Amino acid sequence: MSAAQTRATVVIIEDNLDNRMIYRTILEHYGYEVLEAGDGQSGVQLVRDTLPDVVLMDISIPIIDGHQATRMLKADPVTASIPVMALTAHAMAEDRQRAAEAGCDAYLAKPAEPKQVLAEVQRLIAEREARTAAI
Repeated sequence: MSAAQTRATVVIIEDNLDNRMIYRTILEHYGYEVLEAGDGQSGVQLVRDTLPDVVLMDISIPIIDGHQATRMLKADPVTASIPVMALTAHAMAEDRQRAAEAGCDAYLAKPAEPKQVLAEVQRLIAEREARTAAI
């Protein structure tokens, strides 16, 4: 990303404040703008309002769980192309499958190393930019 471009934006939808702080810290260190929501309902609204470059989605969040929130974002033509990465303590193979079925583009089990989260965010943004450039 050149200096002339705007910073990429990441929305973290996570109810655990410590987790949000850890992922926010590394992402901001690498130049990302980070916005946060503590539940699925406010998270979906935040994504619709800001149209970020990528969403980090916890699955076990209040009001609307991460699966439903992801389905809502993927069903909306305005937000459908925004990559969603499940970032969850649910680490079984069937949990990964459920996240994929809900529309998640990537999946990391917590506790995830912050550098691994950063690498996945960078990969998802690069893939989205490549798809956009190909259109």
